[in-house]
Amino acid sequence: MSPNLTLPETAAGTPLRRRLMAAAGALLLAGTYATLVLTQPAGLTDGLGASVALATFAAYLVAALLLLAAVLPELPVSTLTLIPVALALNIVLGQFVGSVMVPLYLDSLGTVLVGFLAGRRAGAATGVLGTLIWSLFNPTVLPFAAGAALVGFLAGTAARFGALRRPYLAPVAGLAAGVLVGVVSAPVAAFVFGGTSGVGTGAVVAAFRSMGDSLLSAVTKQALISDPGDKAIVFLLAALLIYALPGRLTASFAFVRRYRVLGSRSSR
Repeated sequence: MSPNLTLPETAAGTPLRRRLMAAAGALLLAGTYATLVLTQPAGLTDGLGASVALATFAAYLVAALLLLAAVLPELPVSTLTLIPVALALNIVLGQFVGSVMVPLYLDSLGTVLVGFLAGRRAGAATGVLGTLIWSLFNPTVLPFAAGAALVGFLAGTAARFGALRRPYLAPVAGLAAGVLVGVVSAPVAAFVFGGTSGVGTGAVVAAFRSMGDSLLSAVTKQALISDPGDKAIVFLLAALLIYALPGRLTASFAFVRRYRVLGSRSSR
């Protein structure tokens, strides 16, 4: 960073404010998620006409805005351009895959791309925003906003610690992320949504239920089957897309340069 970009009065104060906003956004995400799981509210997937759905939407929206506000000063124009594309990619893929007999999701590819290129907070905010926009015409996805944020956070974490420096590391990181995301998403899918969030995944849940498993057990097993494989594929696809980008473009992301996300490619 050049000296003229760091003003004395902002060097100490601004980062602290950003950290506080990021912490507040993360706490609001976690608190909303915990409230949904513990209270299991009715009407959550009935659309924003239901008060509980509107309150949940508002809470997640504020959390996403806090996360974005925390990272916005660090985002280049390229990231601001990428986020809307990532949101559209999530929705189109998620809507398509959710309607076919495939026990995967693929609705987080855009989120992972942003996390890889712009870091954890930007990735988490993209995950939440994508879910909120999608929920405007498919309310059933609204309860999963916290899980979508976790995907973006974990993608940024994986990139920060070198998961994109070797092609084989990205799917390994995706497998690990999928286990965590599956554990977090399963209670929501079971208690709030009934465990049938897609045609393919719903079929897996039904198969476990037919073998005598409880709803939570069936959904958790399905999540631990589907999520690791799904995230491994998504992390690999996102990494391959980033490898295909011109070095000058990836180097325009401060996160990529600061943490040498692509190793030797980061400085090209």
